[in-house]
Amino acid sequence: MRTTNMRCKQWWATGALVLAAAGCFAQPQRRPPEPAEWVEESAPAAPVFSKEQLIPIDMPHHVSVKVGIDPNTLAVGGDGVVRYVVVMTNATGTVNAAYEGIRCATDEVKTYARYSASGEWKPVAEPKWQSITDNLPSKHAFTLARQGACENRLSSSKDEVIRALKQKSKPAPGLTHPTM
Repeated sequence: MRTTNMRCKQWWATGALVLAAAGCFAQPQRRPPEPAEWVEESAPAAPVFSKEQLIPIDMPHHVSVKVGIDPNTLAVGGDGVVRYVVVMTNATGTVNAAYEGIRCATDEVKTYARYSASGEWKPVAEPKWQSITDNLPSKHAFTLARQGACENRLSSSKDEVIRALKQKSKPAPGLTHPTM
């Protein structure tokens, strides 16, 4: 019996020693750093735009409105928001415009101001971020994001966005147009 007790004590002592040694070599648990909280920059006032310089945005065939972006209004902020003036012209020649921003990291769009028939910008009272895939009146923000404003959910430089739009970049495989 004494031999069994002795072996049992040796067994427990060896096990405790192994566990203690393993603890010495274990790496401390490291948590990934918390992402910094995103803060939107103040959007500048809506810029002056030109109907003559528009880069057309390829909209689905069933959309009769012609949509374009004035490249001189396009800006990529330090906050990652791509801001631009989108100009929409219907079949009768009526022009509507909006000053918007796309947050590529979250696939969201915000309208800052709308161009009125009187030729003045009217700020949106409480602009809010909305998903570019929501059932919005127009899907131009989604199309713009996929044709060049956002690459893999990252905003590019102004020159890269303009180059992609002029080359008519198509959505990457697997990206589909939301239901319209």
